[in-house]
Amino acid sequence: MPQSLSKIYVHLIFSTKNRERVIPRHLHPELHAYMGGILRDLGCTPVEINTEPDHAHLLFLLSRTEPLSVIVGQVKTGSTGWLQQQLPVLQNFHWQNGYGAFSVSQSNVDEVREYIRTQQDHHRVVTFQEEFRRFLKRYEVEYDEKYVWD
Repeated sequence: MPQSLSKIYVHLIFSTKNRERVIPRHLHPELHAYMGGILRDLGCTPVEINTEPDHAHLLFLLSRTEPLSVIVGQVKTGSTGWLQQQLPVLQNFHWQNGYGAFSVSQSNVDEVREYIRTQQDHHRVVTFQEEFRRFLKRYEVEYDEKYVWD
């Protein structure tokens, strides 16, 4: 086959450093657009992006040519710099070191999009840490609790 084709959806989740609730809601739309631009520049197609004050959810089509770790690094580094420039209180902003990336089947894309869109409602009853642990359990990811959070 002379052409390389793929369609791999990734649900990426990561938190602010120490899960600090510092991202103001009024910046969310611009932050999402900025993250989407980074993804497009890397050959990824953003599908849904939403943030809470302490974490981010991104659903996107994985690039055929860029490794996931490079994509995550670019999204986090680029959005960190952007956030640090927005408000004096964010000058020391950082994302956590790690992340969770989970595959999404074509048949579940709409469900995941809705889940990402409704984060604010969801987090009225579930903390980010509880949510992330549920993802790890659902995807049968082995982990050591002391290394998941920073």
